[in-house]
Amino acid sequence: MHAISTRLVAAALALSAVAPVDAADLRNAMPAAYASPVQPLSIVSEIRIGGSVQDPGSAEGKLKGFSTENVNGEVLFAKPVVSADPFWQAFVPRPTVGGSYNTGGRTSYAYIGGTWTVDLFPETFGRRVFLDGFFGGVAHNGYTGPKSGTPYGFNTLGCSPMFREAAALGFRLSEHWSIMATIEHMSNAGLCDNNRGLTNYGGKLGYTF
Repeated sequence: MHAISTRLVAAALALSAVAPVDAADLRNAMPAAYASPVQPLSIVSEIRIGGSVQDPGSAEGKLKGFSTENVNGEVLFAKPVVSADPFWQAFVPRPTVGGSYNTGGRTSYAYIGGTWTVDLFPETFGRRVFLDGFFGGVAHNGYTGPKSGTPYGFNTLGCSPMFREAAALGFRLSEHWSIMATIEHMSNAGLCDNNRGLTNYGGKLGYTF
């Protein structure tokens, strides 16, 4: 009986010595809190879909008394250069390609360029509110001839390709999803004879990888 008691005491002491180590190991094995990677796991950083109203008040924006609409989609790729300094990292754009189809048969277009994203008051809004800026080129199927021959329902765009500038005010719904209010402008900056351009207003839904 004494031998059995001695063995039980020895076993209890051994377990008490091992238990803290096991608990520490378990804590270390637990996954850390999520943090967005500096470089996305995919070459694609984000995809966006949305719509817009085509240049309200212009010929492009009118179809039998109603505005014409666009269906838009774009892909934002991972930044080609990554900086450890958040300040300089903000200056590196995400390469972006996209396109817009006008449901009323007016000007549709495709574009390529870069998108810059900056968090607005991150300490106050918890990095949920952001501002986007885009600059690049756009090719379109709109009218590029002389102003006197402009077809009904089209703006005189002058030439193709042109320049495209865009901005978006966004809100992150979750780790992956966001919504945005958007504005975009396309013109040839006076490089062609005519430069009516297009200015569209809309919104997008984004999914970040």
